[in-house]
Amino acid sequence: MVGERVVVKWLTPPVPLPHPTPDIFAHLVDSGFNDTAPPYAALTGVLQGRAHLLALITGYLPEARDGWEWCVDEAVAGSTAFAGELGRLTADLHLALSTFPRSQQDAPGDAADRANGALAEALELTGGDDGAWLASKAQVMRQELAALRNGIRTPLIRIHGDLHVGQILRWRDGYAVIDFDGNPTVAGADLHQPAARDVAQLTTSLDHVAQVAIKRRSTPPDHATAWASRARQALLTAYRARLAARNRPDLLDESLIRPFEVEQECRELIYAARHLPRWRYAPMGVLRTWYGAEKHKENIA
Repeated sequence: MVGERVVVKWLTPPVPLPHPTPDIFAHLVDSGFNDTAPPYAALTGVLQGRAHLLALITGYLPEARDGWEWCVDEAVAGSTAFAGELGRLTADLHLALSTFPRSQQDAPGDAADRANGALAEALELTGGDDGAWLASKAQVMRQELAALRNGIRTPLIRIHGDLHVGQILRWRDGYAVIDFDGNPTVAGADLHQPAARDVAQLTTSLDHVAQVAIKRRSTPPDHATAWASRARQALLTAYRARLAARNRPDLLDESLIRPFEVEQECRELIYAARHLPRWRYAPMGVLRTWYGAEKHKENIA
């Protein structure tokens, strides 16, 4: 931070151009989307004969806290008043990104193969009792992923790609979405995907917030999971309403949300195994909530 006026984000190491963020920043400005830290500049340089992105400079947002702080406070308090605003913000983001030009080189991959690959990797990397439990639920998880075999029939738009509550700042004047660098744990992810991909990652992050509240703030599990359910419903209701008001309800295919959520939990397990082992409790807590013994019996029946 420089004088509480600007924030300079240095990329270490520098990243070869092209990089997604400068183009997305420019497009969001042109589209009139203002719910982000105002973009000021991108610092580039030539390293070993190739142009690289060195740093991004954005406006400073006073009193900003990320969602792993403020949203956990909301879970502890049992408040979901924030969720409607997040749904509105996400819809406005997708409306703006839906007009981002698509390159001829952007070729969508097979969503079903990608999701089943994530499940296979999660099973391989998750050991111990958690791994045994996960293996016992693999079949019902595959059943939920099967919806992706029907193909993608919704518009493919440029998505955020790593949209979770940690990317949503609450600051003095409202909320702002940040960090358009894409998902650092997914190599070669398609730039254009269904809006449901972002929506699913955001809704599962509410479930992760509930798990954080349980583990770190001693919130009763039933209270935390009930809060997550109410928050996700309020978010989705506001998201749908905003798209409808802008005559773009076609951007969301709700049949994709659940399989993308299942895939996201697999990716959280992969991330935990490869980068942050202590995080495993969160996706495992979510999966155990979804696929407890009684729920598993209902799904099989």
